[in-house]
Amino acid sequence: MPASFPRFAAIVRLCLLAAGGAALLVASAAQGAEPAGVDFANDVLPLFQAKCVQCHGAAKHESGLRLDHRESAWKGGDSGPAIVPGKSGESELLSRVASDDEFTRMPPVDEGDPLTPEQIAIVRRWIDAGAEWPDAVAGSLRIQSDHWAYQPVRRPEPPAVKRADWPRNDIDRFVLAKLEAAEIAPSPAADRYTLIKRLSYDLIGLPPTPAEVDAFVNDESPDAYEQLVDRLLASQHFGERWGRHWLDKARYADSDGYEKDNARPTAWRYRDWVIDAINRDLPFDRFTVEQLAGDLLPDAGPMEQLATAFHRQTLTNTEGGVDQEQFRHEALFDRVATTGTVWLGLTIGCAQCHSHKYDAITHTEYYRFLAFFNNGDETTLPVAISEEAAARYDREHPLWQSELKELEARLASLRAEWAERVPEWEERVRAELAEAAEAEKDKVVPAEIAKIFAVELRSRTDAQRNSLVDHLARDDQDYQQARAALDRHKKQPPAEGYHKVAVLAQRPSPRKSHVLRRGDFLQPAEEVPPDVLQVLHEFQPRAPDKMPDRLDLARWIVAADNPLTPRVAVNHVWANLFGEGLVPTLNDFGVRGERPTHPELLDWLADEFRRLGWGRKQLIRTIVTSATYRQSSRHRPELAERDPLNRLLHRQNRFRVEAEIVRDLYLAASGLLSPKVGGPSVFPPMPADVAALSYANNFKWTTSEGEDRYRRGMYTFFKRTAPHPALMTFDCPDANTTNVKRDRSNTPLQALSTLNNETFIEAAQALARRVLTAEGSTTDAERLALAFRLCATRPPDEYEAQRLNDLLEINRGYYQEHADDAKKLAGDEYRLDDVGVEESAAWTATSRIVLNLDEVITRE
Repeated sequence: MPASFPRFAAIVRLCLLAAGGAALLVASAAQGAEPAGVDFANDVLPLFQAKCVQCHGAAKHESGLRLDHRESAWKGGDSGPAIVPGKSGESELLSRVASDDEFTRMPPVDEGDPLTPEQIAIVRRWIDAGAEWPDAVAGSLRIQSDHWAYQPVRRPEPPAVKRADWPRNDIDRFVLAKLEAAEIAPSPAADRYTLIKRLSYDLIGLPPTPAEVDAFVNDESPDAYEQLVDRLLASQHFGERWGRHWLDKARYADSDGYEKDNARPTAWRYRDWVIDAINRDLPFDRFTVEQLAGDLLPDAGPMEQLATAFHRQTLTNTEGGVDQEQFRHEALFDRVATTGTVWLGLTIGCAQCHSHKYDAITHTEYYRFLAFFNNGDETTLPVAISEEAAARYDREHPLWQSELKELEARLASLRAEWAERVPEWEERVRAELAEAAEAEKDKVVPAEIAKIFAVELRSRTDAQRNSLVDHLARDDQDYQQARAALDRHKKQPPAEGYHKVAVLAQRPSPRKSHVLRRGDFLQPAEEVPPDVLQVLHEFQPRAPDKMPDRLDLARWIVAADNPLTPRVAVNHVWANLFGEGLVPTLNDFGVRGERPTHPELLDWLADEFRRLGWGRKQLIRTIVTSATYRQSSRHRPELAERDPLNRLLHRQNRFRVEAEIVRDLYLAASGLLSPKVGGPSVFPPMPADVAALSYANNFKWTTSEGEDRYRRGMYTFFKRTAPHPALMTFDCPDANTTNVKRDRSNTPLQALSTLNNETFIEAAQALARRVLTAEGSTTDAERLALAFRLCATRPPDEYEAQRLNDLLEINRGYYQEHADDAKKLAGDEYRLDDVGVEESAAWTATSRIVLNLDEVITRE
């Protein structure tokens, strides 16, 4: 059926045209031989408005067809021109409105009454007369949709509230106004233990130390909270925490993907660029431009060019037989979808094969948008490992290269001399081989040389010719010394000074871009220039007389009149600080997405973000210093039915931290975590059966040693086809596509992992050692309290302290009777010489339970 369907459809279309023509003839006869002229504004436009634009207008254009705008109507939709001026019989529009077939008639049967014969006749006469559409009613493509997300960002005035003592900034006035309208009081502020834990988890992804907790809890200064916020924002670990959020969007990984999934040994340079950019608070608009088009900036240096590695995080297919043009298009599709999701909050990718079913994005517009990326080629960029390394390499490499050429020339000269002797020698050896017995042939010449003799002279490779010379000159001292000197020199190159990093670079000569029918790169249709989505703000390229490029696109994305980018960006930040966005559908601000719970607050934040110079840190500071953020997250049963999802923000939200942070918290509490920021990816312990997964043994997971074994989770080597199980267990995204909102599940496997995984067991052993050796903790009660504070931030209450003491005593009793189990659990590396094996095991078992409290990996 699929193969014959186009022919079948063509036959149906001809039948429909015939039926439509018959209907029009009937209508024409009913009106008389000479129907009156048609005025577009008075006769045709009202029909379009009444019958068509609901599905073919600015907000929604089914099949890519718009009938609210002249140029769009003439251009038609996914099926081609809908109106052919002067030829009503060839106009798809007429055939559809005149059809008697309920499956093809427009409007559809379930969406409105059909046009009357008189109305059909009006459309026919208008088309046959040339389809005149006066300039006065031509319409405009720009900002015609009434969808909230496409409207300009306006800074609203914070509303008046009754409880004037609660707000700490304008955010709280927007939130409180809605609460008061619902007659709901906000929750009280969280206690100081919870606040410092919340801020530490949110801003740096690490637990506060007991000393930091005590300093904050006992600080009576009026700005103690603000000082804490500023200290955490200034921490080098802030860039790690918020950089990981961005890497989800960038679909960062350390391997190519697909079956071979080859390693990308320098991918981490982009990850480190992100961390550094966030730590130095690179304004978000510049952060955007550098990643989309850093190579096109007038002042582009290595770091700006490195930023374009954002779009080199696409998968790379190195399978044999891959059509490289097909793969190139797959990468382009990914770049379009990622850009649309991350910055615009739109599902642009849905228009790859046909016009978007719901949003105002046509099939043609999709490929105009894609054309920006079509002129960017994948390449590599030499990026200095360090200033010292690069300077040394630049100084030493030319000298090494010069000496290499001299040695190669010396060997080539000697090789040429010996090559002249090869024919005579080969003839003599062939004669000896012919006379030698089969068993004696190896004594005449090695088997590998004899095999070369069997190859015709003109078919021999350079390597084979060199092998003959090497064998013939094996006893020549000058030749062997020259060859050895060259080999030694090649093995001693200067220390590498640069990393080769995958980036994008603009082509010197642009490609032609085409609409691809059904998204098939083998079916190019009309050529299209680079352009943006017409439902949004005006596009103003730098040079109107030149083809727009990625820098023009990037600047359009962060333009002052773009209504989406600031809204989407602040919504992402809000979601990271509250667990949910003001727009719950973070990836979809289109007509099918959810409306914002606090639209005025969203616009205020979007405008504030731009007013702050797109500063991420200042935006975050504004949010976390609000009373809304400081609320307790305690569940309020009385509101379970009135506000079950906490959409009114009557409290803070309580949620489990991300996969990488789970491990970070364990390592930090135990004292094992390395504070080092940046650098190559590392290989923490992984189950052997998972580590062994690779294509044809092309990759080996070698467990890191020393400090690298205990790096933060974001530095764990991420292999797309075999991610670290601990990350996957806690819902880490797969990195094949962009991710703006992680899933959060709650499964038994998670508890089993933190109880039994090698890394988490090691953390329990180290925590036991830490509390047993801590200064000032000499009694069981003091040590248990310290363990609890290291893990949960706060001190245990009386009931918790008693339960922990009971648990320790139970463990002591068990391991006194089970020496073998004690030895296994205590291990050798963290056991203290002056503490018995049984006592070490008891403390390890107790520490493991403290670490496994839900409170430890939950952001309160």
